[in-house]
Amino acid sequence: MYLWQSPQWPEFQVDLAALQPALAAARYAQGRTMGLVSHLQLMDLGTLQLQGWTDEAIATAQIEGETLQVNSVSASAARRLGLLNTKAVERDARTEATLDVLQAAIKQSQQALNHDMLCGWHAALFPSGRSGIQKIRTGAYRDHAEPMQIVTPRLGKPDIVHYQAPNSNDVPAQMNQLIDWFNTSLGQTDGLVRAAMAHLWFETIHPFEDGNGRVGRALSEMALAQDLKTDQRLWSLSQQMWLDRAGYYAHLQAATGQANMDVTPWVKWFVGCVHKAADATWEHMQLAMRKTRFWAELREQHPELTPTQTKAINKLFDLGPEGFANGISTEKYVNLCRVSRATAYRELTSLCEMGVLVQTGVGRGTRYRLAGEN
Repeated sequence: MYLWQSPQWPEFQVDLAALQPALAAARYAQGRTMGLVSHLQLMDLGTLQLQGWTDEAIATAQIEGETLQVNSVSASAARRLGLLNTKAVERDARTEATLDVLQAAIKQSQQALNHDMLCGWHAALFPSGRSGIQKIRTGAYRDHAEPMQIVTPRLGKPDIVHYQAPNSNDVPAQMNQLIDWFNTSLGQTDGLVRAAMAHLWFETIHPFEDGNGRVGRALSEMALAQDLKTDQRLWSLSQQMWLDRAGYYAHLQAATGQANMDVTPWVKWFVGCVHKAADATWEHMQLAMRKTRFWAELREQHPELTPTQTKAINKLFDLGPEGFANGISTEKYVNLCRVSRATAYRELTSLCEMGVLVQTGVGRGTRYRLAGEN
C-alpha cells in the first residue's frame, strides 16, 4: 500500500514534541540570518538575493536531471531583481521557465492558492508543450488512463516500481483537498511543518505528467515565504536538497511508499534542510560583510590602486587561500588582467611594497598572496 491508500488519508500525523529540537534550531538559524540582513548594504543585499535565486533555479533543475547554465541563470535573475551592470546574455528558454515559476511562487505568496495558479506554474515550465521531445499535457492535471508510476527501468528485466500515484480521475478531488488545507492551515500549523507537509502531499498526488518535483518545491517555497512574510529569496532550499539528494529521494520514498500517516521523519529531514540553507546564507553574508570592510579599508589606505590591481585583489579575496596554488603567479596575473608581463611584474611588486600582497618563492616558483592569509 502507498501513503494515499491509508484509511486515514490525508490526515497526516506529526510528533511535534519529537520535532521540537529541530524546529528550534531551524528557527534560530532563520532568525540569525534575517537579523544579519538588516546590516547589509544595499549592494550586498542585492548580491545575496541574486545568489539565492541562481542557486535555487540551478538546484531545482539539477534534482530533475536538467542542467542550466550559471551565466544564463545569473543574468536572468539579475534582470528580474533590477540589478545594474549585468552583461547581456542570450536568454535561455529553460532558464526563463524555471525562474518564472520560482518568481511566481514568491510573488503570489500573498494570494490564496488555487488550481489555476498551480496549472499556470506548470504551463510556464513547459512553454513548448513538450518535455524533451515528448509532447505532454501542460497547464492541466494529468488525465491519462495508465498508472502514474516512478520507476527504475532495467534492461531485459521488469522495471522496479518505487511508487504509484492516485489514478488520474481522482486527481481533481485530491488536489481540492490539498488546496483547501493549504489555504486554511496558514497560521494554524507551524510554518516549517506546513511547508514540509505541502511538498510531501503534492508529490504523493503527483498531479502532472511531468514537472511535479519542480512545482512541488515551488509550493514549499511559497509556504516558506508566507511563513516569513517576505518576498525576498535569501537562501536556497533546493540547493540543500540537491546536496543531500540521496536523503531527499530516500525520505520521499519512505514517506510515500507505505500507508503510514506518521510523516515525522520526512518533516524532520525537511526542517533540517531549511536549517542548513539558513546557515549557508549566514556564512555567505559574513563573507560579504568581511569583503565590504576589506575594500573600505584598502581603498582608504591605497586610493592609487589601478583597475587591474583591483581586479586581481578581488579575485584573490573571492577564491581564498586555496584558490590559487600558493598564490597568484605573474603569468596568471597576465592572463587574468590582460596586461603585459612587464606591467604584471610592476603592479605585483607595487602591491607588495604597499603591504597588500606577500611574495613567496623565487624564480618560476614566485607567487603572491594576500597579506594576512594563512
